[in-house]
Amino acid sequence: MKNQINGDKKVWKILEIINWTTSYFKAANVDTARTDAEILLAYVLNVKRIDLYLNYDKPLLKHEIKAFKELIIKRKNNEPIAYIIGAKEFWSMEFKVNKNVLIPRPDTEVLVEASLGAIKKIKEKKPKSRLKILELGVGSGAAISAIASSASNNIYFGADNSEKALDIAKQNGKKHGLKIDFFLSDWFEAFKEKNITWDIIISNPPYIRTQDIKNLQPEIRLYEPVSALDGGKNGLDAINAIISEADLYLNTNGLLLLEIGFDQKDKVFDIANSKKIYGKPECLKDYGGNNRVVRIGKERTKGEGWVEHSETGQY
Repeated sequence: MKNQINGDKKVWKILEIINWTTSYFKAANVDTARTDAEILLAYVLNVKRIDLYLNYDKPLLKHEIKAFKELIIKRKNNEPIAYIIGAKEFWSMEFKVNKNVLIPRPDTEVLVEASLGAIKKIKEKKPKSRLKILELGVGSGAAISAIASSASNNIYFGADNSEKALDIAKQNGKKHGLKIDFFLSDWFEAFKEKNITWDIIISNPPYIRTQDIKNLQPEIRLYEPVSALDGGKNGLDAINAIISEADLYLNTNGLLLLEIGFDQKDKVFDIANSKKIYGKPECLKDYGGNNRVVRIGKERTKGEGWVEHSETGQY
């Protein structure tokens, strides 16, 4: 970086350095240039983004410039903002993240909505029941935490095959004051010798085709854990593994909810239909109109459609 930002004699003010950094990021093909500049500077100064503009004429100290420069370089090298600042907002909640877990994405909020819809439907029939809900491949714990925060009178579990991911999930659960029991498990492996079943099982499993990993954005391909992305040759390895065993761990009329790739609906339906125990699978679209969450009931019943969401009406 040239001495525009290094110069010892120049006094940098907040708005001035935001404008310079925005131009610098644009030249480096950073898509969200100004937003990223604001987020990083607010992080360095330990203020909210709005405060940057309320104090736009405030000069920065040398150590603040130095710290900001280090973050600028990381972002220019495609490191995701969430990993740089160690946090990501999801479901209006802030979650700690690092390179051991996927960064929570808006698409997964559809999985949360679908889960809350399923909880509501079951509770209509059994209003006093406390449902048991499990997330497989819990990662940062964002999805199960979001569900638990919105429907607290239930019993929640999270499983992952990474101890480092579970550590992050536990921290996030504790941060938000949630009671979630976490298990180290490769899908259902830890539960094979235990007599335990759930009312709802959810998962956002790896579903990207191995050959497509190399074409992902550098922010994803170079930094996010490949094991949480790679779904095998056809992207369905993890999905197939979960569907193949989920019926053994679901209560009567239990539900399995899976986030899937936008083009995987038909193949996932085929996998579910090949197991005669399951009911007719259904699919929920995301806000971009793409197929995103598959809902599979353990037993074939009539009239088991999605509960309509009060705002979007997408179910």
